Amino acid sequence: MKEVIQGILIPFLGTSLGAMCVLFMKKNLSILVQRILTGFAAGVMVAASIWSLLIPAMEQSGAMGKLAFLPAAIGFGIGILFLLVLDHVIPHLHMNSKKPEGPNSKLHKTSMMVLAVTLHNFPEGMAVGVVYR
Repeated sequence: MKEVIQGILIPFLGTSLGAMCVLFMKKNLSILVQRILTGFAAGVMVAASIWSLLIPAMEQSGAMGKLAFLPAAIGFGIGILFLLVLDHVIPHLHMNSKKPEGPNSKLHKTSMMVLAVTLHNFPEGMAVGVVYR
């Protein structure tokens, strides 16, 4: 049980520390710095997805020989489709944008952000759960 709690708290602390750093620098962040930080975050997420999720998934399917990539590729494709559907059915706001995208909604910017974080953490929670299974 202790390992599970640590497995949940470590990502929580990382997310909280990252958010606090940006929160304290909010008024001083130029557009260039915002783009660099966004790109950095994207790079970390892509690298984590490949090295910590896709490659291990393919290694676990090693018995399939040349088709070992197939389960990971299918899951990857389903994840892409899932996000495309969410992009069309959930109102969201892009960085430095005033007008929300998606269906019309009366959600405030804060509500959309909380929803986005929740949706992001769902697959992250699945990944943590699989690792600690």
